[in-house]
Amino acid sequence: MSDQTQQAAGETETHSFEAEVSRLLHLMVHAVYSNKDIFLRELISNAADACEKLRHEALTNSDLIKDDPDFKITLSSDGEAGTLTVCDNGIGMSKAELIDNLGTIAKSGTRAFLDQLANNSNGDDGSALIGQFGIGFYSAFMVADKVEVVSRRAGDSEAWSWVSDGHGSYELSPAADEDALPRGTKIVMYLKDEEKSFADAVSIRRIVRDYSSHVPVPIQLMQMDEESGQLEAEDLTDGSALWTKSKSDITQEQYKDFYQYSSGQFDEPALTIHYRAEGRTEYSVLAFLPETKPFDLFDPNRKGRIKLYVRRVFITDDADILPAYLRFVRGIVDSEDIPLNISREMLQDNPILTAISKGVTNRILSELEKMAQKDEEKFTSLWEAFGAVIKEGLYEDPERRDQLFKLVRFNTTKGENRTLAQYVEDMKENQTSIYYALGDSKEAILASPQLEGYQAREVEVLLLADSVDAFWVQTALGFDGKSFKSVSQGGTDLDAIEKPKAEEETDDKSDEDKAKEQGSLAELITFVKETLGEDVSDVRISNRLATSPVCIVAPDFGPDRQFEKLMRGQKGMQVSLKPILEINPDHGLVLALASQLEGAADKSDLKDGAYLLLDQALILDGEHPANPAEFASRLSKVMMAGFK
Repeated sequence: MSDQTQQAAGETETHSFEAEVSRLLHLMVHAVYSNKDIFLRELISNAADACEKLRHEALTNSDLIKDDPDFKITLSSDGEAGTLTVCDNGIGMSKAELIDNLGTIAKSGTRAFLDQLANNSNGDDGSALIGQFGIGFYSAFMVADKVEVVSRRAGDSEAWSWVSDGHGSYELSPAADEDALPRGTKIVMYLKDEEKSFADAVSIRRIVRDYSSHVPVPIQLMQMDEESGQLEAEDLTDGSALWTKSKSDITQEQYKDFYQYSSGQFDEPALTIHYRAEGRTEYSVLAFLPETKPFDLFDPNRKGRIKLYVRRVFITDDADILPAYLRFVRGIVDSEDIPLNISREMLQDNPILTAISKGVTNRILSELEKMAQKDEEKFTSLWEAFGAVIKEGLYEDPERRDQLFKLVRFNTTKGENRTLAQYVEDMKENQTSIYYALGDSKEAILASPQLEGYQAREVEVLLLADSVDAFWVQTALGFDGKSFKSVSQGGTDLDAIEKPKAEEETDDKSDEDKAKEQGSLAELITFVKETLGEDVSDVRISNRLATSPVCIVAPDFGPDRQFEKLMRGQKGMQVSLKPILEINPDHGLVLALASQLEGAADKSDLKDGAYLLLDQALILDGEHPANPAEFASRLSKVMMAGFK
């Protein structure tokens, strides 16, 4: 909160908006939107949330609703005055809550929203941004010159008025009893001249029908009857829960409307899962898998977005119903068996919730498997959006790993979106492992020299470029009896796999030349190993290289090279594993070094060559030379000698 001044007249206080709110209001008011209808949807959603919060709080304090137990949202308008009013008898707000909720924004993602809104030049109407980032109240300033909020928190005697024109400040003062509701919130929007059509009853009905027809609180429209001169209430929605209805009675459009209302997203659900479980535990589920990534998909907290109800009473949206790797799923679970007065602490160890969690998780994975079998194109699109998150389950949920293995898709050296079943079916003769390569991107992995021997034998390799890949492959025992093996760790079993006949090269060397060459290579290996000393754990001939002279790999035991890099990046992690340098015995550079080494009296230049081999291998592995200055000096010496 920034500056605050006390007015002499009455008790009105003037507050400046927190900086990001001011910027937000400026952008929203001055941006051009083709769809301003969503402001009413956002206010209705906030009103419904307020009712649900009070319904939950009343479970432990029934006095809060004893005088008015029926929740409702009331809309009214005055065409002549150009006002539109949204009222609810929900939980309401205290003075401090008005300041916190309407004068500041503390939610994560706000800055991202502002940046997207400022750069919103792709032709969309901007409503998706508002829905994604949960700042719907401020959308009222798109249509109103002034907004007045009068709120009384349930159980409080005092009501407060919040008024702003959206130009940098707002006024806060006690509200007179005749201006305030017994409890809840009243929002009065003084519409701009060009937006007064929103005060028309026809427009209000249309917006409610299009955006808020499935809000779980009844919505009424108050209208003046011309004959009687009395206000009459028109029921726009009945507040019935969509998930309690039969699937045959619900249209796809209704599912879509409920998904958008409950999730705050504007795409269409890629998959809708609606069922009722009966037996020892009874509950209803209405879950949606989005088409596009929610903005908070990679939020560090990795919280789920399933709302828990108990017999149609909202309990919490923070229950651990689905594992973190399914956090993109939106929807509700309504239990018949959990006690209504359960606390957050009790929920954490509740056996009924554990059973529900298990059942819902298995059902979602089962539905995903059906989609993969029946509609590969749709599943591929969903996998591209959420595959990196689903793969977290391979590491975190070993109980369901086999089930997840049926879903996961991989980019490989053979193609995109390959299944493990397809990989195993296409394995080469004598191949006993599923080979994988880790890296920062598909392109970086494909440039890795460690792949050369596998590609020369047409052996398929999984290209794993997601951060979680480095973790799950460390714990996965295998698939279909085949173990997972890194192409950059330990020795290989490639000698048992024949190269395609067309690639077999004719060897015209005599046995004597071969023996001499092998002796020279053995001498080179010994020399390089002695020269590099503790910089490497070993130096050896490679059968995984085809065109590159050298590469580095990890030892047989311990982390893969990519996993080691991740550990090195963690604060406080000490990793001291030395790599293995592998040398291509058929490469011209290696053979030239071996030839120079024979009978050489002065081996100082050859020592530079040994270090350059290691530095070259590090660079090919995406790392920097151990000592860049010495690397540059050695390289200069070699280049100068070559240019003489």
